[in-house]
Amino acid sequence: MLRAMDSAVAGLRAHQNKLDVIGNNIANVNTNGFKSQNYTFKDAMYETSSTSSGGEATANGTATIGGSNPAQYGFGSMTGAITTDMSSSTPTYVGGFNANINGSGFFITKSANTDTALGTAAADRSKAIKAAKFSYTRVGQFSIDANGYMVDSNKNFVYGFRPQGDVQNPTSYDTGTLYALRAPSASTGANFTGAAMQLKSVQIDNDGVVKGTVTDDKGEAVSIVIGKVAIASFQNQEGLLKAGNNTFTASANDNTGTVTATEPGGATPSLMSGYLEASNVDLAKEFSEMITTERGFQANAKLITVSDEVLQELVNMKR
Repeated sequence: MLRAMDSAVAGLRAHQNKLDVIGNNIANVNTNGFKSQNYTFKDAMYETSSTSSGGEATANGTATIGGSNPAQYGFGSMTGAITTDMSSSTPTYVGGFNANINGSGFFITKSANTDTALGTAAADRSKAIKAAKFSYTRVGQFSIDANGYMVDSNKNFVYGFRPQGDVQNPTSYDTGTLYALRAPSASTGANFTGAAMQLKSVQIDNDGVVKGTVTDDKGEAVSIVIGKVAIASFQNQEGLLKAGNNTFTASANDNTGTVTATEPGGATPSLMSGYLEASNVDLAKEFSEMITTERGFQANAKLITVSDEVLQELVNMKR
């Protein structure tokens, strides 16, 4: 078998993989919160027919044997890296119970309703968050379910911090624990056990505070605070793993580094109420990449044709 054919097959496979990445990007050009991926090549292993030699010289510097460079045969290309572009995209106003993170960071969601105590030290908080196996998303498309819980478009619970004091005018928020946000059981105090009150309306502010309107014991409509959504920030957000459904996941031994869960505002980006983040796919870039990748695929396919012709000539020589 010719080395050229092996190289061409490796090149076809690598270019096909890149076309798969480009195709996925283009397919998600209108997917809210989608982060495009970039594909790069690297050269494959080499066969060395002769190594590099420095030659020899006498003590006074007179060369006796000349040096030579290495001679190597390559075996084509292969997948180098597939990276995710985590840059923010254009927010689009849609109104309703939606929110966009105005900067880096992710909403914290999970399919299970379990409280997560964070602790005080940064390392302990990061370890607790990763151990809880949350799903992280940039798509703040929220609703209140039949049980009074705040959920996203995947029916995952949205996590944040509960109000302390009185839900009509909280004094602070419990940032030591991540809770699945839900409507309280009463219009006064901060009782979140038992059946949730029915909300007549709900909204989310730019500082992440989720407010609702309920009917109190007197039959009057009062405004209450459900909680404040938490924003997760990673030391290396490119280390997150795509999990489909506009979500990412992290684990204890991945490359995301330290993760924090904080309130929106200040050092943490604020929210844009009523907005959703669009896809960050650049169609012009994707189409140009598709053209060059297609040409590379064609060139490798041509090389296989040429290799086949060479082999045919060898067979014909025997006849």
